Amino acid sequence: MSEPTKPVVEVPEGDAPAELTIRDLVVGDGPEALPGRVVRLHYVGVTFASGREFDSSWEEGRPFKFAVGGGRVIKGWDRGVRGMKAGGRREIIVPPRLGYGKQSPSALIPPGSTLIFVVDLLTVVAPGGAGGDRAQTAG
Repeated sequence: MSEPTKPVVEVPEGDAPAELTIRDLVVGDGPEALPGRVVRLHYVGVTFASGREFDSSWEEGRPFKFAVGGGRVIKGWDRGVRGMKAGGRREIIVPPRLGYGKQSPSALIPPGSTLIFVVDLLTVVAPGGAGGDRAQTAG
């Protein structure tokens, strides 16, 4: 499988959805992102209202890592990445209540924003036994 490239995020027509919306753009064939596993991924985030990019891991060339279900990312990410398989690309539309709510974490994200992310899941690290964690990638 070739390395993914930075996607162009397209804002769907119509009103922003009130619920978390998940759409697989590419279904991966690697291990599944489940609670307790650490995922490593690339992402692009835009606001639904403007389509303007507010964040991306691609520019730094360094994927983002977090533990699924660990509460260290917005709820929309935690829920949106679950069940995804390494090697996959997924669009996740996050309503404000599962994103930043009425807060504005940066000038690029107005309060109450619905967010769109396109996420490329690179690896899933499953908790291991005494030997430690082992990385699993799409094969």
